Amino acid sequence: MKYARIQKATFLSRPNRFIAIVEIDGCEQVCHVKNTGRCRELLVPGATVFVQAADNPDRKTKFDLIAVYKGDRLVNMDSQVPNKVFYEWIKAGNLFSDVTLIKPETTYKNSRFDFYIEAGNKKIFVEVKGVTLEKDDAVYFPDAPTERGVKHLNELVACRQDGFEAYVVFVVQMKGVTRFSPHDETHKAFGDALRAAAKAGVNILAVDCRVTPDTIEMADFVPIVL
Repeated sequence: MKYARIQKATFLSRPNRFIAIVEIDGCEQVCHVKNTGRCRELLVPGATVFVQAADNPDRKTKFDLIAVYKGDRLVNMDSQVPNKVFYEWIKAGNLFSDVTLIKPETTYKNSRFDFYIEAGNKKIFVEVKGVTLEKDDAVYFPDAPTERGVKHLNELVACRQDGFEAYVVFVVQMKGVTRFSPHDETHKAFGDALRAAAKAGVNILAVDCRVTPDTIEMADFVPIVL
């Protein structure tokens, strides 16, 4: 995926979950944060960030925060992008070679999943999660408690029991990491649900991404340690 209208900026502060103050060419600008997670280890004063100028001149916030440097590693923190890059990745023939249907945002019974895929005789439900939390070259999810995430995992188990294939795909929005694990320190219930889902036959995958200031694409599988 490629972004348009990307500019370099310096992060100054984050008054609330939804906005950040950045400096662009010596001027302070209010920027929309496209990630409601804590991201405390990423958004530190003085960090180099990349923002996207809004295409609507009448919008209250003129920029969206897209990526940030954590040391030498560029991290995409756009929470809307994992589903988009997963769709591109699947369409390019990754994971399944004989895909005949990719249907985003699909309802099954009382559940709504990110994707429903048909490949050969397989009928597959997929949930996609973006990962931005990194410590010592390992990545973790979630960075904040997510009852919604626990619900998604339990619903995938139910789909598996109904005869569907089920996947949860963690899109690691950076490169150069060594492993993925659930972040029990933040939300052990999610980690327990992920381990239970794996035992029930839900496929757990983590895939890193090649990231530049204006592009992101899924790349290589990351080892999983549950």
